[in-house]
Amino acid sequence: MNTNLKIGEQTVAIKENVVDRVVRYFNPIKANLRFQARARASMLSAVSTGYVGASRSDRSMSGWQTSLGSPDSDTLNDLQTLRDRSRWLVRNSPLGAGAVNTTVTNVVGGGLKLQSRIDRKFLHLSDDRADAWEQQVEREFRLWGKYCDAQRVLHFGGMQELAFRSSLESGDVFVVLPYVAKRSSPYGLSLQLIEADRVTNLDNKQDSRECAGGIKRDAFGAAIEYYIQDQHPGEVYTSGASAKWKSVRAYGDASGRRQVLHLYKMLRPGQSRGVPFLAPVIKELKQISRYTDAELMAAVISGFLTVFVTSESGDIPLGGMTPTEETGSSSADSDIKLGNGAVVGLAPGEQVTPVNPSRPNSQFDPFFMAIARQVGLSLEIPAEVLIKHFTASYSAARAALLEAWKFFLGRRHWLADSLCQPVYEAWLEEAIANDRIAAPGFFSDPLIREAYCGAEWVGPTKGMINEKDEVEAAILRMGARLTTLDRETAELTGGDWEANVQQQQKERRVLEQAGLLPDIKPTAGRPPSDQTDTEEPDKEDVTDQEEAGVLA
Repeated sequence: MNTNLKIGEQTVAIKENVVDRVVRYFNPIKANLRFQARARASMLSAVSTGYVGASRSDRSMSGWQTSLGSPDSDTLNDLQTLRDRSRWLVRNSPLGAGAVNTTVTNVVGGGLKLQSRIDRKFLHLSDDRADAWEQQVEREFRLWGKYCDAQRVLHFGGMQELAFRSSLESGDVFVVLPYVAKRSSPYGLSLQLIEADRVTNLDNKQDSRECAGGIKRDAFGAAIEYYIQDQHPGEVYTSGASAKWKSVRAYGDASGRRQVLHLYKMLRPGQSRGVPFLAPVIKELKQISRYTDAELMAAVISGFLTVFVTSESGDIPLGGMTPTEETGSSSADSDIKLGNGAVVGLAPGEQVTPVNPSRPNSQFDPFFMAIARQVGLSLEIPAEVLIKHFTASYSAARAALLEAWKFFLGRRHWLADSLCQPVYEAWLEEAIANDRIAAPGFFSDPLIREAYCGAEWVGPTKGMINEKDEVEAAILRMGARLTTLDRETAELTGGDWEANVQQQQKERRVLEQAGLLPDIKPTAGRPPSDQTDTEEPDKEDVTDQEEAGVLA
């Protein structure tokens, strides 16, 4: 028994299967009931439930196969392939390398700089004492940063850059915090970067609920233990040797101090490992690289007079055509390359057919830009910033920079929270324990500890198309009390406002001693000609900078 049901514009075919036929043979009534139930089920599945994207009967959706997978089941099986291809694209694809390099340069640059910002009100510290404490901490932290690398190669800024780059290329990176005694530094805290491939399950066991991706977790999903191979699995001189694992606890058993930092962008709850930055656009980047190579080769070929010699026998007349260079991979090849000004002699019955590849292709650039826009859209980097090509209007270029800056700033906050701040707190704990920095109550009260650990991390400034407009806008924001000199200095120049004030005071004293500054200070808002030697400016008109001797 077969029938077709017309539901709206759709026709649903309902056919009996083998089981239906067997049931109908022994019990026709029950077979009819089964057939009616199947018909109702088909009608319900054919009717939309609100979202066309969930339809299984629509022609455009019927072949779309999806699966219900957990974060780890959708990620871990493909992770090694994604890493390998992502690294290949960073090494060989201009667009892929540009995306990663642009992100690293704008997010980290030479490294995020510490600016200590303690809660002076909660700690009952005067401004002078708080300023002195912050300067001492920043000075000591710079000293530690010069020798923080356990490998003794990079400073802290370089460690930030490498860690962030590795997290983009591989999806995640691990930072181990061992204590290594050094003669050149009073601090033992060090940083060791572990590439993602080295963290795997012990003895390469299958992933399980307790241990997945080389990370052992508790019932809440918090990391307990990391399993790190002693060498990279792709190391040449260790191929064939049995791998050895080292177990590192996430937190110290006695101290509770963090011993491993796992840097990755979590995209789904419960996700154990990170996904490479280029994962959503690997296919597009690879295909555009192939297309670029093909167009480049075609353009090179079009620069030569390329011909086909046709003959009735198909033999190459070695006596009539002199090769200038063997082009094959073996000496037996008979390919012939024509040189500059080469004369080809043809035997009777032979013809020369020119080859015109019609290159350069005028459609290459528009197609490349279309792919670049799609890649930039997925990576949150506008195409203009991605390919460093601004051909639109001033407003469009500025909008592209602002959109890119939102993405870069978000990634910077993530890096500061995931790497810089935890490392700073671990270092500050050691500095206070060794009496190099005084912080009463640091170890006894979590609130006091948090008050001392306050910090800001300043990185590269955003790009400016019109520097004059940017500065004038900053002055207007400060005049309306919407911002501070400290913040504007950091965002516009990446500098430290207090350090600038000290340097300006020094420069003013030198200029005054050289007689290069006038003795009379004009009042703000009034020209110098309206003043006399005995006129004093009103106290209300004197700004903080004038009191500090910064402004003339």
